[in-house]
Amino acid sequence: MAVFLVYATIFILFEDYDRKFIMPFNEVSDWHLLLFSIIVMVGLAFLLHRYARRMDERISREQAAKENQMRRELTQNIAHELKTPVASILGYTETIIDNPAISDDIRQQFIKRTHAQAQRLTALLQDISTLNKMDYAPQLMTSQRVDVSLLFADIVQETNIAIQQKEMTLCNYLPEGIIVKGNASLIYSIFRNLVDNSINYAGVGATIEVSAVREKDFWKFSFRDNGVGIPAQHLARIFERFYRVDTGRSRDMGGTGLGLSIVKNAVLFHGGSISAHIPTNGGVAFEFALKA
Repeated sequence: MAVFLVYATIFILFEDYDRKFIMPFNEVSDWHLLLFSIIVMVGLAFLLHRYARRMDERISREQAAKENQMRRELTQNIAHELKTPVASILGYTETIIDNPAISDDIRQQFIKRTHAQAQRLTALLQDISTLNKMDYAPQLMTSQRVDVSLLFADIVQETNIAIQQKEMTLCNYLPEGIIVKGNASLIYSIFRNLVDNSINYAGVGATIEVSAVREKDFWKFSFRDNGVGIPAQHLARIFERFYRVDTGRSRDMGGTGLGLSIVKNAVLFHGGSISAHIPTNGGVAFEFALKA
């Protein structure tokens, strides 16, 4: 608007493009025209300013409504996910309490199932806490130099029994000395959730391959398996919180529905990006980058 005002003023002072010097106005009409132009420009500026404010307010309201809707959906999803383990724990414990003559074998079986549901509940609460910290308290996340190579080697050891039980193969092609600056707990969550996701859903006998290359200021990681895979129509939504490709199967596997969401948010937290695609040989592949 200021540019238009300056342009109008200069145009009126020179009256046309042929004059080379600013000369005094000879007629009162020239002053009237200048004043009228200034008033028009000020009026337009005021209207544009009001329009811009209204648009900002509208966008803010729509954004707030969208965030409220997302919070409501998240709250509903959390409540829904908590119901299953809580109901199971109550059911098993009530059965034990109401039937004191129950056999030791059945009692022990119910106690083990109760413990398993309690572990699932704990995992869910931990995942929710992790996401909340990234969303609302990122300043609480400490940063340090993390050796990803050693960290992933620990994960390989931790998941070795589960890998063997599924007759799977985990191929660690990460080079030594991969150092990134970030939060060690979140970086651990990235790789552990991806490994757990493959163990839970890739299927018996699948192969998991993990590799990385250095590109300028980033380490580019590739994590893939040749298992059951994910239908193409679900790829765009697998990073959403509580989104499940197969609801019943996912709960049977003990997943919280937050693993891949944590992976994506942790990658973004460290200035990287992540994507998923279906390799030509089947399964699913995740490509992501972390700042070195």
